Amino acid sequence: MQTQLVEFYANGGTAPGYLSRPNGNGPGVVVVQEWWGLDAHIKSIADRFAAAGFVALAPDFYRGQTTKEPDEARKMAMELQYPQAEQDMQGAVNYLLAQPFVQPNKVGIVGFCMGGRLAAIFNTTAASLSAAVAFYGVPPLSDEQAAQMTAPLLAIYGEADGGFPASVIAENNRKLTVAGKVHEIVVYPGAPHAFFNDTRPGIYNKVAADSAWTCTLAWFHQYLK
Repeated sequence: MQTQLVEFYANGGTAPGYLSRPNGNGPGVVVVQEWWGLDAHIKSIADRFAAAGFVALAPDFYRGQTTKEPDEARKMAMELQYPQAEQDMQGAVNYLLAQPFVQPNKVGIVGFCMGGRLAAIFNTTAASLSAAVAFYGVPPLSDEQAAQMTAPLLAIYGEADGGFPASVIAENNRKLTVAGKVHEIVVYPGAPHAFFNDTRPGIYNKVAADSAWTCTLAWFHQYLK
């Protein structure tokens, strides 16, 4: 496995990111951060994808800033402008597609919390995206947004996540189904928001996290390999 910090074209200039890849070839995956920033946890997820045979790139939306304080994270997330994030994500997709070691030449995206929301909304406008996975992040979709989804979408939730009640999940499922979009929704019983983050004792749910990881890899194997 090889890891490095890279820069790619976005927003009329360059954007930074963390690249982790296997020694051989593999399809690409853009890993979208939580509101804490491009921290060790997100880098570890990129490394896990590389160990599984994917070329993973995590864009650094905050340009080097990270935090462990919720109030500061909320402020940083609110200051992030979606057009910048959208261009960073598209730039990351384009960067991966241009690499000779990204074979098959396909790219998916996965996001967590804030990143799940960003990945889901990006999937309505993205160019050259082949699959998307959103952890506890797909917001209530309009009919138009559901119809605009460009890639097969896997939406993962925790049942105990108050931010995404069953009614919202069901309505999103209905709209995506009516729009004829390839999608799957998985809800883990008793799991809270951010259950996948193994750096957060009391929130991390290993059973749900392990299952969600298996589902995510299967989704990307199906649509990227």
